Amino acid sequence: KCTRIEIHLLTPQGLQPMLDVPIYGRIATLELFRPYGEAQDLLFIATDKYKICVLQWDAETSEIITKSNGDVSDRIGRPTDNGQLGMIDPDCRLIGLHLYDGLFKVIPFDNKGQLKEAFNIRLEELQVLDIKFLYGCSKPTIVVLYQDNKDARHVKTYEVALKEKDFVEGPWSQNNLDNGAGLVIPVPRPLGGVIIIGEETIVYCSATAFKAIPIRPSITRAYGRVDADGSRYLLSDHNGLLHLLVITHERERVTGLKIELLGETSIASTISYLDNAFVFVGSNYGDSQLIKLNLQPDAKGSYVEVLERYVNLGPIVDFCVVDLERQGQGQVVTCSGAYKDGSLRIVRNGIGINEQASVELQGIKGMWSLRSSTDDPYDTFLVVSFISETRILAMNPDDELEETEIEGFDSQVQTLCCHDAIHNQLLQVTASSVRLVSSTSRELCNEWKAPSGYSVNVATANATQVLLATGGGHLVFLEVGDGILTEVKYEKLEYEVSCLDINPIGENSNASQLAAVGMWTDMSVRIFSLPDLKLITKEHLGGEIIPRSVLLCAFEGVSYLLCALGDGHLFNFLLNLSTGELSDRKKVSLGTQPITLRTFSSKSTTHVFAASDRPTVIYSSNKKLLYSNVNLKEVSHMCPFNSAAFPDSLAIAKEGELTIGTIDDIQKLHIRTIPLGEHARRICHQEQSRTFAICSLKYCQSNTEESEMHFVRLLDDQTFEFISTYPLDTYEYGCCILSCSFADDSNTYYCVGTAYVLPEESEPSKGRILVFIVEDGKLQLIAEKETKGSVYSLNAFNGKLLAAINQKIQLYKWMLRDDGSRELQSECGHHGHILAIYVQTRGDFIVVGDLMKSISLLIYKVCDNVLVCLVIICLCIFRLMHS
Repeated sequence: KCTRIEIHLLTPQGLQPMLDVPIYGRIATLELFRPYGEAQDLLFIATDKYKICVLQWDAETSEIITKSNGDVSDRIGRPTDNGQLGMIDPDCRLIGLHLYDGLFKVIPFDNKGQLKEAFNIRLEELQVLDIKFLYGCSKPTIVVLYQDNKDARHVKTYEVALKEKDFVEGPWSQNNLDNGAGLVIPVPRPLGGVIIIGEETIVYCSATAFKAIPIRPSITRAYGRVDADGSRYLLSDHNGLLHLLVITHERERVTGLKIELLGETSIASTISYLDNAFVFVGSNYGDSQLIKLNLQPDAKGSYVEVLERYVNLGPIVDFCVVDLERQGQGQVVTCSGAYKDGSLRIVRNGIGINEQASVELQGIKGMWSLRSSTDDPYDTFLVVSFISETRILAMNPDDELEETEIEGFDSQVQTLCCHDAIHNQLLQVTASSVRLVSSTSRELCNEWKAPSGYSVNVATANATQVLLATGGGHLVFLEVGDGILTEVKYEKLEYEVSCLDINPIGENSNASQLAAVGMWTDMSVRIFSLPDLKLITKEHLGGEIIPRSVLLCAFEGVSYLLCALGDGHLFNFLLNLSTGELSDRKKVSLGTQPITLRTFSSKSTTHVFAASDRPTVIYSSNKKLLYSNVNLKEVSHMCPFNSAAFPDSLAIAKEGELTIGTIDDIQKLHIRTIPLGEHARRICHQEQSRTFAICSLKYCQSNTEESEMHFVRLLDDQTFEFISTYPLDTYEYGCCILSCSFADDSNTYYCVGTAYVLPEESEPSKGRILVFIVEDGKLQLIAEKETKGSVYSLNAFNGKLLAAINQKIQLYKWMLRDDGSRELQSECGHHGHILAIYVQTRGDFIVVGDLMKSISLLIYKVCDNVLVCLVIICLCIFRLMHS
């Protein structure tokens, strides 16, 4: 994957990722080989900067180790137009690289399988299309597919003489192949020879045989060998059609070729036959796929069954950033893929919630999950608190949530806190008391009542401890016993308490040694020791916003104190468990409303959910706290709810609704795919009409030839359905698109720049600027302006339209005709560019990116109505050569 190697293991459940290895460079060649005496394959890699390495898998450490590496670049030489070609001799005698025109680089192996010094051999053929090693040759032998200066294509074989460091004429050659021949497939022994794939024919060649079959016109992009003897191959063409090619033979004599269509996949760049009819199809232009080849066709006549898809965003040719859900979270909408695999991708950097169940409930003030016994691995009850009552939900035998009762709980008042306690007990804290209830009999065991004249304002609990604050700044600490609550310590503070937490993060998972207390008035957070309630640390937060939620937590073995304020800000501190000291204070903004903090587990790892108007999951990676948005609107409360029916789920209270759902993987991009079946080249969003406009290219194939059709399409920005289409003229390409408004006009328009790409022209000499308005969900053409060249870029500029047209920057104003219609009228321009590709503006300044003359800075002088060039910035790139 460009600069990474992903290693997967084939399992009955599919491909299981094992390792992801970054490579310092863009991978150009990737080949497996197994030298003589080795028990496992080695991996050869060459980058586009001509660095090479040989990698080996270490099964003991499950890591990749580098056996050898080096640099195979030359001081002189013209890089090949068709890209690097890398191949390895089947008998592992040498590695061959075609990096520069007219040169073939050889890297020999020694007797121990180590790489020796590389050398070049002069190659007569300059326009090389493909090179492969032949099987079963006494000396390393290559077959070269090349094109001569008359555009005819031939193959030729050479033996590599390692001692002489030169080529020797090979055993056979074949002239005048299919003019579209571009791929050579070496066939293993006992058959030997090669298959040459053309656009209209497939040919088998060897020293003793020549067989050919015609095929439907196509461009084959990838192949994969099925059998070890090379008698069957999978071929994929530019339309994503997967074929099976069979070499028919009698013993070692090839008698013919047969080809059969299997079905359709993504447009393949590589095909790997794994085992037992499972095939991996890797694609540069769409999603890679794991497919299975069935013995019987389906209802559509296809033998291909897609088992898994692996998302590929590339190639991205354009994108825009929008806030579709108006949550203040930007999403990237990309024009991804190419040809039939073209699509729009909506990419969000956040965490998704997969809804399992929901129920309408208004006015939720708090939620807690409880278990029916201490040893029960699953949660049974979901306690939901309201302003004047408490309701208890439980899972029934049909895995449905239904209302139930816990007799020992007070359901006629608001619950401030609930928790599972030791000895199969449950805790409920209300404004008047703390109730200890048996989880088996559900009856009240013991009750601690608030002092007369005082009520409990805030409370927190764990399995063995309860900490609460009553009015007047009174802090009370209770311990939980078997059927009894004991008041251990009472402390009078100078200010009211706003929030509390005693979440255990030390060695004892049932009890905490520290308590975190957030204060009114002095806006501080304090750390007290337990059980004596002695003040250890006081940290003033500053400002005028009170802390609304505090949480003691640990990530990756590091202890933290999190303190959330009422304005959406969050402080985090490093916490020393032994001394209670706070350090490394940091502040981030998570939203604009008060935040409530709760811990939850996902895949055996603890995370923190910050419920607010912009809900966020807080997690740690490499000992660093990271924040990832949750793709939900405002969340008021959250609690983990790990029930048998909904394992590892969360209960989430949103406006008027209680939702139970599972959370997506942490630290994951969420990608939604909108298949188009055509190539989207430009995209733009218009907030006023809630639409996207794209310039797209559709490939149409008839029995005889292929054609292209270009469109401007309008899509709804919620459903992404096509709602209007404007077809462009024959040979007319959409080059750029813009949403803008003009001076003295309240409407918002889509402006599209086009070019007429004629086969006989090297650069377009004609184009158009089309101005559309969206009315009743339809594209209406308001005005068009012919241009003398391709419109490469459009920009809104001070209520006018700025266009880059071939070598000229042109400014247009929006004029009202006498008949009430509108038109674009040329105002001024600036010549002197070679090919103006990119344009950006700020104020009266214009930056022009030129194909040849680098960057120019222009200024628009309003008084003179002219564009003036201020400076040309020449960016020179030098390649440093070692002497």
